[in-house]
Amino acid sequence: MRDKPTLQLSEVFYSIQGESSFAGYPCLFFRLSGCNLRCSYCDAKYTYEEPATPTTVSDLLIEAAQYPNVHHIEITGGEPLLQEEVYPLMDGLLAAGRTVLLETNGSLGIERVPKEVIRIVDLKCPDSTMAEKMNLANLYLLMPHDEIKFVLSSRADYDWAKAMMGEHRLAEKAKVILSPVTNRLQPALLAQWLMADALPARLQLQLHTLLWPGLKRGV
Repeated sequence: MRDKPTLQLSEVFYSIQGESSFAGYPCLFFRLSGCNLRCSYCDAKYTYEEPATPTTVSDLLIEAAQYPNVHHIEITGGEPLLQEEVYPLMDGLLAAGRTVLLETNGSLGIERVPKEVIRIVDLKCPDSTMAEKMNLANLYLLMPHDEIKFVLSSRADYDWAKAMMGEHRLAEKAKVILSPVTNRLQPALLAQWLMADALPARLQLQLHTLLWPGLKRGV
């Protein structure tokens, strides 16, 4: 008998989408375990420091079916593309008529991700210490419904993101989001820079951290 397709799962939770252009919508989250990067500001270290829960794709599809009125489902991590069975999971959710968001750290190729999936690609800035790990070929696979996210720690990060936007004409390919790291970059300061340069990008605060301050999981 063939083994059932199984994913290594960190957590499942239902919350308000706190990031991306879908911020504010009710959303079901499948957070997968494991990550190949170690960003300096990581707020989900438990996804690679704590044991995972083996969970079949079919069980996750059954879980999603318990929320028939929740249209948006996000697969996040960790880094979900490390797990081969994420692909049948995405296919199954799309077949069920859901809007599927995939948040990926930008180091792995997105060419196999179904085009119907909204790919939120995190382009790591220098202060993350992971900028050299980025797979820049992904920037040429983006579609208008996809998103590029820069998480910024400093003015140097902002200038780097601005240069990347110009060099790769990112705003013509996908939505661009600039998100300040909590306690490293003041949002109001980032807003000033963004307005001064009139960049075609959206300033994004983590809505869930404003709604539920102090909670690190399940939001």
